[in-house]
Amino acid sequence: MGVDFGEPNFDHELEELGMLAETAGLKPVERITCKRKAPDAALFIGSGKADEIKLLATQVGAQEVLFDQSLSPGQQRNLERHLEMPVNDRTFLILEIFAQRARSHEGKLQVELARLQYLSTRLVRRWSHLERQRGGIGTRGGPGETQIELDRRMIGENIKRTKERLVKVQRQRQTQRRQRERRDAFNISIIGYTNAGKSTLFNALVKARAYAADQLFATLDTTTRKLYLGDASRTVSLSDTVGFIRDLPHGLVDAFKATLQEAVDADLLLHVVDASNPNFANQIEQVQKVLAEIGADHIAQILVFNKVDALAPELQPIRLEDEYEIDGIQTPRIFVSARTLSGVPALRERLSAISGLSKEAQENGVNCPLSAEQLRDWAQSGLDVHEMTK
Repeated sequence: MGVDFGEPNFDHELEELGMLAETAGLKPVERITCKRKAPDAALFIGSGKADEIKLLATQVGAQEVLFDQSLSPGQQRNLERHLEMPVNDRTFLILEIFAQRARSHEGKLQVELARLQYLSTRLVRRWSHLERQRGGIGTRGGPGETQIELDRRMIGENIKRTKERLVKVQRQRQTQRRQRERRDAFNISIIGYTNAGKSTLFNALVKARAYAADQLFATLDTTTRKLYLGDASRTVSLSDTVGFIRDLPHGLVDAFKATLQEAVDADLLLHVVDASNPNFANQIEQVQKVLAEIGADHIAQILVFNKVDALAPELQPIRLEDEYEIDGIQTPRIFVSARTLSGVPALRERLSAISGLSKEAQENGVNCPLSAEQLRDWAQSGLDVHEMTK
């Protein structure tokens, strides 16, 4: 179920929600949309549309209703009573996928924290066992805590414990980053919309065996490997990060701060884009929003338009290297196919040139962080590394 409030990025086909449902192990049987000026306070969609959904669900044998937007706890509760079946929203669906996909200890802790924070707002009237527990021996003593109070306290304690464990893991990551900084490592992070081919590109560059699949959120755990760039005669650090998505839950952004910190601390971002997706411009915009939220929007980027092998002949790029405007800044762009390795050598050459520029600047005692503007100027100048450093 999707509600169009007049926003430009509304998915009228509910294609992405369907892919999320399939990734979570569900099978979509029917899709329905409607237009509203504002969400209904009680049911989000209004009673008439709710009756329509209930009838349709009965006809197609649906067992659950998924909404493409986030529902308030009250709206979710009212919809479940009205429809007489489970109702979940986009946030819950993404959390479920993350819970299924997390493999590392850190990833599991991050997902657990996000799920607990989500559930803590949805305890009211979710159970029928909310009677008060009697205190004392026999029938003596006044009424004790209600079950909801016990559940809320238990979730609160679990959130506190999970946060404490995450702090320890974050310290370990900080130690690893400090070690890389001492070695003057040049850090590159691969970012992008989910299912853009980040892990496939990561494997192509460093010959790793990171899990890659044609599905949303195939990779949740950050993987870092060394990448040797022969033209620059240096080794850089390359990290594959979790994919972004439209309306990424804030709880997940907060929980995955340790993982997303790899992007914040990077010297260069490889922003991977699915060139075969007709909605790639909106996906770039969504990634930029998340980068701004975590404080990484100032870091220089190279746009890597992936999956050119999936483009129709008439849509193939005329030039494999050009520029693309992001937030008013002309950003270097390279067209590649991580699957067939087309364009990957050109990408390595570009990385060699940029990391060489940084290395030469350090050797000359120049503090030269690569801002987006500097990278644009260098890309347009045509100067070699030594001349640009001077």
